[in-house]
Amino acid sequence: MSFTKFIARFNRGLLYAFMIALVGFTSLPIVYMISTAFKPLDELFLYPPRFFVQKPTLRSFFDLLTATDSSVVPFSRYIFNSLFVSVGVVLSSLVVCCLGAYVLSKFKPPGAGFIFSVILSALMFSPQVTQIPTYMIVSSLGLVNTYWALILPKIAVAFNIFLMKQFFDQIPDALIEAAHIDGASDWKIFWRVIMAVSKPAWATLIIFSFIGNWNDFFSALVFTTSESMKTLPLAIQTLAGGPGVVARTGALAAGTFLMTLPPILIFLLFQKLIMNTMVHSGIKS
Repeated sequence: MSFTKFIARFNRGLLYAFMIALVGFTSLPIVYMISTAFKPLDELFLYPPRFFVQKPTLRSFFDLLTATDSSVVPFSRYIFNSLFVSVGVVLSSLVVCCLGAYVLSKFKPPGAGFIFSVILSALMFSPQVTQIPTYMIVSSLGLVNTYWALILPKIAVAFNIFLMKQFFDQIPDALIEAAHIDGASDWKIFWRVIMAVSKPAWATLIIFSFIGNWNDFFSALVFTTSESMKTLPLAIQTLAGGPGVVARTGALAAGTFLMTLPPILIFLLFQKLIMNTMVHSGIKS
């Protein structure tokens, strides 16, 4: 082996070691959260605190169920609400945003440039800024304290449309023309061709949409009035307040773990597709 190749491999090894150390450092909060969720009561209040659990137990998860026994609805109701709303928003947003982006990208109707400019302008505003007009619309439709109030305002998201349009712009028109020559309709081209080749893009949309909605407690706080409509983040937030919060430390750790687990699993499932989407969407890492 030449000296130049040795230096190149040595530098590559240093780079990999640095990246592994960086990944390990950034994962410390997640590791600590998981460790805390399985700590017994005596380890939760140790000083100085231990990073890793010594005697893992499921006691905190039972304490979580006990802490919510006084509620008028079971804890499983909060989990169902979060899953139902998150899945409903993801599926609806996937269909609506992909269709809208496809039309803007390939059909270019009159005013498409202006519409896309409005979408780009909407990216400047956080969701909290538009909550008052959104609430007024939802209230006028009589949808307050319903699942529709938590799903409908999040279907047509500006970022999702932008993400999909930027990816669709990279698909050559010759592919669509070839499908037309073979006798495929526009609807079949969209589902069988466009959605097939844009799998990395809509997989990324699923990840972002699910994580954003799963962790959202603000919408449930604004649009719901009954306990049975609360989502899991809002229930955990309520549990973290009020008297006796110290005694519920283990229950809060278990609830945080349950909240964080689904987004992590979703991300691990689709992580290989994210970077490909960023390259084709004009988003630089």
